[in-house]
Amino acid sequence: MYRPSPMMLANSLSISTVFILLIFIGCAPGGPVPDRSPGISWDLAQHRARTLSDIRYELTLSIPERTEDPVLGEMTIRFERTEDGGDLVIDFMPSGEHVTSVSVSGAPAMYEVKNEHIIVPGAALKTGANEVGISFTAGNSSLNRNDEFLYTLFVPDRARFAIPCFDQPNLKARVSLTLKTPLSWKAVANGPLVEHTQSESTATYRFGETKPISTYLIAFAAGVFQTETAMRSGRSMTMYHRETDAEKVAQNREEVFNLHEAALNWLESYTNIPYPFAKFDFVLIPAFQYGGMEHPGAVFYKDTGILHDEVTTQNQKLGRAGLIAHETAHMWFGDLVTMNWFDDVWTKEVFANFMSAKIVNPSFPDVNHELRFLSHYPGAYNVDRTAGANPIRQPLENLNMAGTLYGSIIYAKAPIVMKHLEILVGEDTFREGMREYLSRYQFENATWPQLIDILDGLSEENLKVWSKVWVEEPGRPIVRTKISFNEEKKIRTLTLEQSDPGNSDRYWNQRLSVLLSFPGSAETIEVRLQEAAATIDSAAGKPAPDYILPNGNGVGYGLFKLDTSSKSYLLEHFHEIPNPLHRGIAWITLREEMLEGDVSAEDLLAVGTKALDSETDELMIQRILGTVTGAYWRYIVPETRDAWASELEGLFIDKLNTTESPSLKASFFNAYRSVVLTEGGIEFIRSVWNEKHRIPGLKFSERDFIGMAQLLAVRGVPDAAEILEIQRSRIKNPDRLARFEFVMPALSQDKEHRDRFFDSLSAEENRTREPWVLESLRFLHHPLRAEESGRYILPALELLEEIQRTGDIFFPKRWLDATLAGHQTGSASEVVTRFLEQNPGYSPRLKAKILQSADGLIRASRILQSQ
Repeated sequence: MYRPSPMMLANSLSISTVFILLIFIGCAPGGPVPDRSPGISWDLAQHRARTLSDIRYELTLSIPERTEDPVLGEMTIRFERTEDGGDLVIDFMPSGEHVTSVSVSGAPAMYEVKNEHIIVPGAALKTGANEVGISFTAGNSSLNRNDEFLYTLFVPDRARFAIPCFDQPNLKARVSLTLKTPLSWKAVANGPLVEHTQSESTATYRFGETKPISTYLIAFAAGVFQTETAMRSGRSMTMYHRETDAEKVAQNREEVFNLHEAALNWLESYTNIPYPFAKFDFVLIPAFQYGGMEHPGAVFYKDTGILHDEVTTQNQKLGRAGLIAHETAHMWFGDLVTMNWFDDVWTKEVFANFMSAKIVNPSFPDVNHELRFLSHYPGAYNVDRTAGANPIRQPLENLNMAGTLYGSIIYAKAPIVMKHLEILVGEDTFREGMREYLSRYQFENATWPQLIDILDGLSEENLKVWSKVWVEEPGRPIVRTKISFNEEKKIRTLTLEQSDPGNSDRYWNQRLSVLLSFPGSAETIEVRLQEAAATIDSAAGKPAPDYILPNGNGVGYGLFKLDTSSKSYLLEHFHEIPNPLHRGIAWITLREEMLEGDVSAEDLLAVGTKALDSETDELMIQRILGTVTGAYWRYIVPETRDAWASELEGLFIDKLNTTESPSLKASFFNAYRSVVLTEGGIEFIRSVWNEKHRIPGLKFSERDFIGMAQLLAVRGVPDAAEILEIQRSRIKNPDRLARFEFVMPALSQDKEHRDRFFDSLSAEENRTREPWVLESLRFLHHPLRAEESGRYILPALELLEEIQRTGDIFFPKRWLDATLAGHQTGSASEVVTRFLEQNPGYSPRLKAKILQSADGLIRASRILQSQ
């Protein structure tokens, strides 16, 4: 039912109040009735996008120092409304008790709080300009409150969890923000700081109005932060951080600012549009849920991704540069032009990912960027090969399920598909289309079909047909090589055949470069595969190759099945391939063959260890190390793993001692830490942890020593509890200490203690620090504890729906991954299968996430049962 504000009740006998009530009673149900179901439905979003415009939010929040005390807010929403607007539905997740009063044009108004909405009757509003004021207590879940700081994270629809607003991407608004904080705190937000005043106990920060942005991009952080400011290309940038190691900040400072400058300059040149917002600051947040978040004017990063330790691997350097380029690219792709609805959330992510690769290249001239681009493929394949594979572009009925759209298909497959699109239309046409897209829709919203229309008009390709298979549907083709020889053992015919694993007779239109390797040389032949088969006429008459890679340039996408001869050659001679890009393609291909059960995990381990003896390319070394350690823990039985432990430890120690590169030393030491099982190996880690043994060329950080202490605990050393207590006493950074103390119960040697900790995660308040929870789960489910942690799988699955409702966008999938990644047995696989069978009406989107996360477990159990 509708309620009057407290002010109206206090003056309930006044003539004006009676008049308001009569108006309300006389006019209430007229006009269209927008959807008022929980969340933000497509119908509600469409109604509001049609009837509301020119929105401005004026928000004031009073933030107390104690996290137990409420954050109080005042919101004024100004907007234009059409004649047929009907009742005004404002999104606000907290209960009605969080709403103190509502006013319209300064006068108290009737309102109703229902189904996560504040509803103001249409009779109280007018056609044209309106002003609605709301006094409220902010919701805490998306404010991420800590003892000394807080930060917002409103994507995809979590602005409404904290503040009243129209929480849909296609109602952009100008935002003015005032924050009242404890005196010692600093604050940063989207808009420029226009006034900072102080009273006896309170600091007030008033930020200028932003350009039009979507609500998921509204951001602010406040707390005990340090700042670093620099000028780059005439632009001032400020970095906010909580790192207590001043030396670490100094070591990273210049490079971090330089990477942002390079990204901004490149994007301005590529798009032909100057940086579109008033300022550019960024905040480094401990235990941030994502790598970064692209709030205009106030980018947020996970601190560990930006502030590196003294010894850093090449992958970490590239990862930081790519992350900075990704979030900076979002200023144009996502912030300036935003998807109309979250079914196209992938567009902002793919543009940012795709552009970041282009941006990073000039900063790392010595890196093989074609080889680096291959890093997208394992992640994309890890989803597309599963029974839960989803298309890139997915329908979305309600924004409360928008978080389920995120995953490797958006972040890994979509950049590959965008690369295919650029190849198909040409780089110049692609860039011309991007510029037109950004110029036409700046500060507005656009859909993927609108971009395709632009590119279709510039290209002779039928991009709508191409998009249907690559973007609108899930899966990957199976591509097989068919080869025959004549009497002289020369190629008679060479054909590529593609088939649809979904049995829908689809064909993936793509350009491939088929690699034929001969003794002392290699040749690639371009072929377009767009039907069931493509015959490579120019291969006829060539001698029999040592091996054939159908995806010879690394751009092609699919399950590329090796012919028998090629597979045998690569298993024996992989380490002899001279071109690192070809080694990278062959390695991914062999890994896929292993996951299909056509190459044994031990054969892959043998290939990898032999290759590491002679491999010199750092990207390849890190890729091989990742695959080898993954196969070691998941795709061989524990008894076989024990036999491999000594060999791998010996190899990694040898490489650690002989390599000159500090980056590679760090890579081999991290790999050693991952696989160590022997008594001697564990004692070596202990000697490094207690600093009795030093490794020349490596300088360990506080985070490294924490990791070694945790490793010793998981290996079950007798004095594990004492080691953890000593490590706790050594930690100087308060944020790292809080995280360590949270995780400690998951490292306990007492199974009952671990059980109680896992059971505590059923309470929402114990899951608020999501990265801490995920780290704890990984320790609980470590393969060495898999037999004892199997009992956690079913309750973890039963919690998934609640986690989807209460957690941030990546948390449900990461919860599943952390739960299942340490398991390999048929009994664990059966728990998942039985859960899905017993819940036939389960959310299709969450079921898909389960199938994606469980695919490695299911394959591992099947592979091990066949051994």
